[in-house]
Amino acid sequence: MKVLSQLARGEPQEGASLREDAYRRLGDLLASGRLQPGDKVSLRVVAEALGVSIMPVREAVSRLVAAAALEVTPNRAIRVPMMTGGQFRELTALRVAIEGHAAAEAARRRDERALAAIREAELRFRNHSLTRKPDQQRAVELNKEFHFAVYAAAGSPMLEDVIRALWLKAGPMINLSVRDNPAGLTSGGVPIHARIVEAIAARQPEQARAALGRDIETAAEFILARCEMREDAAAAHLPEILPARTARRRA
Repeated sequence: MKVLSQLARGEPQEGASLREDAYRRLGDLLASGRLQPGDKVSLRVVAEALGVSIMPVREAVSRLVAAAALEVTPNRAIRVPMMTGGQFRELTALRVAIEGHAAAEAARRRDERALAAIREAELRFRNHSLTRKPDQQRAVELNKEFHFAVYAAAGSPMLEDVIRALWLKAGPMINLSVRDNPAGLTSGGVPIHARIVEAIAARQPEQARAALGRDIETAAEFILARCEMREDAAAAHLPEILPARTARRRA
């Protein structure tokens, strides 16, 4: 897969093992929305792209499977899971609660350096989104950078870890949203992000919580309206997410 082959080689972060580095890079692909539900993950391709042996990649993938960020199909292929509608709604509710809490904490606890980082991330997202032909994949990555600048301002590494685990599952769904509605992330995200920054700057926790929750819900509403998801979790080995227009053509 082209996305996997573009994983950058390089030295692991200081103190990180090859296994940890492979886990971090694969996790970033998922969280950044560069993989979508149903995409296959080849151990060999990942190992070649990172310039490492199969072993650290296999261990990293095993951790992601244990976290339900990847799954093993009946024929032993590794892929990004395809959610049912119920699973996606549950994920959305968890994100609104937990990430909304992080935004409220950011409004309470942010210092000037953290606020400056949030403003810079929001400006990068806005400037890119408002160009004549924004690159949607870049917009997804900038959206993630903005969100995690907010979460870092909450001053809780444990909370950030919980949110990163949620984004391993949410990132591929954001990919779906952008693929079928290229303007949605930028047209909806720009004004909502501005409200989040305004609330955090004014130290208004509940306003920050509400704006962050609305940001998540806006994307979720589009996916639920435009994509068909099976409600039967027992059918998880079948394609659950199809753009509605494609599903109609197949019917």
